[in-house]
Parts: sequence; C-alpha cells; structure tokens
Amino acid sequence: MIIANMHMTAWKPWMPRLAAFGVALLLAASVVFWVLRWPVAASGPALPLLASSDEVPAADAAKLARLLGADAAPSALAAAPDATSRFRVAGVVALGGGKGVALLSVDGKPAKPYRIGAQVEEGWVLQSVAQRSVSLGADASGPVRLQLELPARQP
Repeated sequence: MIIANMHMTAWKPWMPRLAAFGVALLLAASVVFWVLRWPVAASGPALPLLASSDEVPAADAAKLARLLGADAAPSALAAAPDATSRFRVAGVVALGGGKGVALLSVDGKPAKPYRIGAQVEEGWVLQSVAQRSVSLGADASGPVRLQLELPARQP
C-alpha cells in the first residue's frame, strides 16, 4: 500500500462535473440569446402606424369613380348629405341665461361637447340649447337653420 490514507468520498468526483455542466448551460443560454438578437435583413423603413381613424383622409367620391371608369358628372355621383342626417344630439345641459352645452355627433363620429356660440362644423354654430333640443345656424346671432331634438327616451 503506497498511500495509506487516500480514500475519496462519493461527492468529490461530482463537483467538477457539476461545475462543467453549469458552465456549459450558461454558454448554451448565451448562444441562444445572441442568435435570437441576430440582425435580420431589413426590407425597408418601417411604415408609420396610424393612431386613430381621424388621421385617415376621406376619399373623394368623384375621383374614385373616375378612377374606376365612371363617366358620370360629379354632381350626379353623390349629392350633399342632408344636414339633419349629419348632426345627432346625444345630450344637452341647458343652464338658462344663454348658457348651456350640447353633446353633438357629426357625420357618425363620437359625440363631443359644444358650448353655445362654438363652431360645430364649417358653417354651423351652436346657437341655443333648450331642455330637449338645440338650434344650429350660420352664426351665433343669425337665423336658425336647423333645429335638432333629442331622441325619445327608451323605457
């Protein structure tokens, strides 16, 4: 017997193996991380995203029809929508004394609050607010061009 007290416990030969396995695992994770971050060939600049539908321009019906081959006159293509169908009253707050606010929806868009005298749309100004109706006109002190009523209450 050359070395008398040389005996190894069972866990001592596994420590270098576990350390090597841990280092190999870290190396593999690092390789996977960098492969996933590898630059991909860009096909061009990124297109900007639209934040809301308000940024989308309205299509011109006459130009679109002409593009698709229509020979009709522009006036025959689309008549201007009736003002009563363009404006909808969603709610009113009549304070009296020439003060008040109306919730109006224009062309199917979400309703917005307008004070008396505010311009609702090009050529349309909120003139007055009553309990269940609003008046619109060309200017704040001019004649009433359109009288709108709140829809009937649902039971």
